[in-house]
Amino acid sequence: MEINSSLAAVVTGGSSGLGRASALALAAAGVKVAIFDINDAAGQTVADEIGGIFCNVDIMSEDSVLAGFEKARAAHGQERVVVHCAMVAGGGKTVGWDKENNCFKRAPTAGFERAMNGIAVASYRIASVAALGMAGAEPLNEDGERGSIILTSSAASQDGQVGQVAYGSGKGAVNSMVLPMARDLMDLGIRVNAILPGTFATPPMLMVKERAPAVYAGLEAAVPFPKRLGKPDEFGSLVLELVRNTYFNGQCLRLDGAIRMPPK
Repeated sequence: MEINSSLAAVVTGGSSGLGRASALALAAAGVKVAIFDINDAAGQTVADEIGGIFCNVDIMSEDSVLAGFEKARAAHGQERVVVHCAMVAGGGKTVGWDKENNCFKRAPTAGFERAMNGIAVASYRIASVAALGMAGAEPLNEDGERGSIILTSSAASQDGQVGQVAYGSGKGAVNSMVLPMARDLMDLGIRVNAILPGTFATPPMLMVKERAPAVYAGLEAAVPFPKRLGKPDEFGSLVLELVRNTYFNGQCLRLDGAIRMPPK
């Protein structure tokens, strides 16, 4: 797909971290970008920075998502690129020791359900709403391409650590969604891929660097090469390539410096 000013994109979670990096990369390439986020101040700041539009969207709400797409399309036209970085997740060991009550306890099912809704269900919600809009659009090239959907999974989907049952399961579901969805949409010319980032220097990790530099150094040392955390703009760069290269379809790509997560 040729990246130019005629394209419109939606980036969820675009107010910070990997979403912000994706929005900046797309806008720098000329794309009209709509930011979906629940953080009004940060989302509007990014939208102003890139000359885009901010839409307050809660990915857990069907109505909120539909309203966000309506607003984005009214401003920029039908999106041809969707980068879904937003999520709602949680943690907790399946069964662990409760020191306060001196007994074993299990992570509540409600927390697991919330994570699945905030990762897997939300990914389907965003992707399917975007695909429905793209389906009726004119093809963009001789291949008949109508759009590119990029989901965000995680290296933890393949080697999740202690306490990541809910998170790892949700991201694993995203991986399993990619190929059948790409096949569902193949006759419509809509591609679906996912990026599986490792440990990136997003705002939460930068807080670790400030408050616990030894811990941060350990995280860097765990990466085979290069021995550092990923840069958000490296994620943004891969987003551009997945949009640009039409032969990427149905793929889950790790972007992780060859890290393999230890159990803890």
